[in-house]
Amino acid sequence: MRKLNMEELNRLSVEEFKGVGKSPIVVVLDNVRSLNNVGSAFRTADAFLVEKIYLCGITGTPPHKDIQKTALGATESVDWEYSDSTTNTIQKLKENGYIICSLEQVDQSIMLHEFQPNPDSKYALVFGNEVFGVEDEIIELSDHVIEIPQLGTKHSLNISVTMGISIWDFVVKMKILKK
Repeated sequence: MRKLNMEELNRLSVEEFKGVGKSPIVVVLDNVRSLNNVGSAFRTADAFLVEKIYLCGITGTPPHKDIQKTALGATESVDWEYSDSTTNTIQKLKENGYIICSLEQVDQSIMLHEFQPNPDSKYALVFGNEVFGVEDEIIELSDHVIEIPQLGTKHSLNISVTMGISIWDFVVKMKILKK
């Protein structure tokens, strides 16, 4: 076994990425304070052909060196939009036919492994602030609240880990992966 070199990985160029069909998934960052987590969101969104990232409230925006540090250029490939209001963004997405899924721990959450997304639907996955999570108002506007079950002592995962696990799960269940 040997590692593949960059040419063997056969990745898309930024121009090719812009022109290729995207996953029917958008990411909404609800007041994410860490610029490194914002950069990770871009990198994960690039990896799974996410349609767009919505950066809301206090969430930082490109260009910024701390975002670039973890995004590794994904801010150039992934479309994004800033809004000062997560609520307005969610309402706009609902009007455009997106099913809103907040990743949060609530009394009636659905465990991620039990949630089955419809391959013919469009989803907005909402990820919240590192300390306070997804705002209550956004949880109320959500069609589903999904939780990643955990077995250890900590009450939550880092947002970048949550994004990777959740988006991967949706991509697999929606059969978006190409052979």
